[in-house]
Amino acid sequence: MLYLHCPFCGEKRDEQEFHYAGEAFIVRPENPEELSDEEWGDYVFMRSNHKGWIWEQWEHTSGCRKLFVVKRNNVTNEVAGSYTFAEARKVFAEQQAKEKQPAAEESV
Repeated sequence: MLYLHCPFCGEKRDEQEFHYAGEAFIVRPENPEELSDEEWGDYVFMRSNHKGWIWEQWEHTSGCRKLFVVKRNNVTNEVAGSYTFAEARKVFAEQQAKEKQPAAEESV
């Protein structure tokens, strides 16, 4: 059973109270009218779908009805945190910056 914490209600509830709303932080094209049909199809339908930690949107349908972001491991269902979109964007950006930094070289 998956339990999620709603950052708005402040309560941890059974997943049956929530509705999955897709992958979070998908960058919208800057000029959608200039996209080819293939590029538009990629934006609409293609997702990373990798194993491990993912950022997801959820709606608390049986509670406050608000959307929020969950960082969840889709293999183990472990939840690292639930965030409002403002909080999640900050955490997500920090994580992305850390991943892009080159590893520190060891001194001999």
